[in-house]
Amino acid sequence: MPEEMLYTVNEVAKILKTNINYVYDLRKAGLLRFLKLGSLKCRKSTLEAFLEKYDGQDLTDPFNIKELEESYDNRNKAGAST
Repeated sequence: MPEEMLYTVNEVAKILKTNINYVYDLRKAGLLRFLKLGSLKCRKSTLEAFLEKYDGQDLTDPFNIKELEESYDNRNKAGAST
């Protein structure tokens, strides 16, 4: 069976480990593109490009993207080892 090229909104949410509403917010903010084939679908290459482009960014609010704070990274690393 060939590798999947298209993902549904639900599948994108699972891949990103987030909820469906957040995926719709990413779309509404223009950060993640979809096409409509019956229902919304996201190309695998589009999702990969999105992850690459926004690596190191804080996307908590997709309408207000920020650099991920270094102190946040260090707190999480410190908390993970305790």
